[in-house]
Amino acid sequence: MFLPEIKNNLLLSLFILTLCLFINCKPSGEDINIPIPTKTSYGQDGRSLTQEEYYDKVLGALVGSAIGDAMGASTEMWHRSQIQEEYGYITGLTTALREKSPEGTWGHNLDSGTTTDDTRWKFLMTKYLAKHRADPNPRSFTKFITDYYESLASDLSDSALYSSDALDQQLEKLNWIIEWNEVAKAYQEDPLKFQDAKSRFYGGEMSCAGMLYSPMFGLINSSPDSAYLNAYEHSLFDIGYARDITAMVAAMTSVAMRTDDIDSIVNTIDFIDPLKYKNSRLIGRLSESSLKTGLGYVYNSKSLDTSDSLNIKPPKNYPYSNADWIKQNYVYEQLQQSEMPISFHAGEIWQILSTGLKFGEGDFSKSMEFIVNFGRDNDTVAAVAGMILGAKDGYAKLPQDLKEEVIRVNRDQLGIDLEELARDIVAKG
Repeated sequence: MFLPEIKNNLLLSLFILTLCLFINCKPSGEDINIPIPTKTSYGQDGRSLTQEEYYDKVLGALVGSAIGDAMGASTEMWHRSQIQEEYGYITGLTTALREKSPEGTWGHNLDSGTTTDDTRWKFLMTKYLAKHRADPNPRSFTKFITDYYESLASDLSDSALYSSDALDQQLEKLNWIIEWNEVAKAYQEDPLKFQDAKSRFYGGEMSCAGMLYSPMFGLINSSPDSAYLNAYEHSLFDIGYARDITAMVAAMTSVAMRTDDIDSIVNTIDFIDPLKYKNSRLIGRLSESSLKTGLGYVYNSKSLDTSDSLNIKPPKNYPYSNADWIKQNYVYEQLQQSEMPISFHAGEIWQILSTGLKFGEGDFSKSMEFIVNFGRDNDTVAAVAGMILGAKDGYAKLPQDLKEEVIRVNRDQLGIDLEELARDIVAKG
């Protein structure tokens, strides 16, 4: 009759003994701790830029971006076969023979060297950073955009706009910024309104919104990590992994400010991931896989059989060999298979951008030509690539004829003084 009680006591004793052993199982000696690796800041070679070097790189980035924008302005959204039929192979600036539009040129059929909204955004960002360089943040950014919109709207009551031409020009400016204003205004008012407005922005597609302005953060941040984070918090108009892409182009621009090695720039994505996109389950980091796929196209093109190149006919004005065209056209065909429903989809632009940088091997002209002649949203892709490569090379190393014409046309005809913008950025640094 006492067996159950004895059994229970034995079980209780065993439990207490096990608990004591568990609590006291740690050795009484010194704790041993193998630390987690500490990452160094990528892209920091310890070299600081002089004032002259900084200005040269900032001006190089702004002018390089404008060159890319201008090279693609006449063929924006075209298919490459249409470009080849009309122009052959584009190697420089072409007359902007196109209808005016809010996002495009603000006039019909403008001179070569004319730029679009890609360069206008660099202008706007310089003005924004002039006011908020010490503490750029989403609230001040959205307020800057809504203030700009309201100033344009208030000007409609100006008697100087009574002529139809003046009114048309002012409406063009308003139409360009109107959707940005809707999202920016909603951000300031209410989180739910902001989410709804962002979901409707340009039809709710994953557009390349942030890439139009985010490379500017690479010019003002001393490390790619801080450039990434600064750009990410300003990517208010992006959805999904487009925010990661927006931030990455800022990080790449930051790396380009301190190295002339194109592989170090392209490989930035391997080392900059402060928000841990790579840890995403099932999918992983889409921006990384997309980039690696494009690099694979370039790698595979190098091993193509080009022995029959004499029978290949490159586009008119193609400046390289027939064998080179076989490789380039192969990469084009692979990229075409990845095309998105809209040509300004952030994922598509990102893949063309990284592939073009790798294919061009760091050469400004070769990279610009590759991107512009592929077509699609070529002015935006070339503008981002031009900023990265311009930051890498500096203004002094950019093609003389291209940089001089772009500076002159933007200053004298479009009212955008790229040299003045560069001076403003450097002065605030």
